[in-house]
Amino acid sequence: MARDFVSIASAPYEEECVQVEPTGDYIGPMKAECRRFLDLIRKKLGPEPEGAYLSVKGNPHDFGTYYEVVCNYDDENEEAVAYAYRCESDAPKTWDDDKPIEKEVVCADKVPVPTTE
Repeated sequence: MARDFVSIASAPYEEECVQVEPTGDYIGPMKAECRRFLDLIRKKLGPEPEGAYLSVKGNPHDFGTYYEVVCNYDDENEEAVAYAYRCESDAPKTWDDDKPIEKEVVCADKVPVPTTE
């Protein structure tokens, strides 16, 4: 089983987000923002399938560590891969963008097909 991840963001892309500051005072608020965004992604896209999980990941930056939501996945599991890339492409745009969207199932030829589950 090979593992990989897709970087999503720390907040919806049409919203302001907590910025990295050299003082380090941003860490708590940034992690809280990421957890809120992670919960919103689950609300909109549904829970992670087997082989995928959302988490908050820290990354080094010139002024300190920044945090973002990532989707970790087993790259040998088609459903996990599809979910990870849906997180990247269909993540909420705003904090109010919480309407669930249809789940996609990946066919044998790797073309996503919408379902009404």
